[in-house]
Amino acid sequence: MSDLNALLEPGMLVRHPMEPDWGTGQVQSNIGGRITVNFPEAGKIVIDGSRIALIPVFDH
Repeated sequence: MSDLNALLEPGMLVRHPMEPDWGTGQVQSNIGGRITVNFPEAGKIVIDGSRIALIPVFDH
């Protein structure tokens, strides 16, 4: 898992690096490297944090 993914907590906003059309999602949970994110255009997605480095959004 990327070091940054380990810091993601519920409520934080993120973007998927390969799916910009999904929009800015909100982290629902981060358990054992499996990050559940609710994206406005894709719904609730579970992401393997060891394979995808999500991009935190701080200026939303």
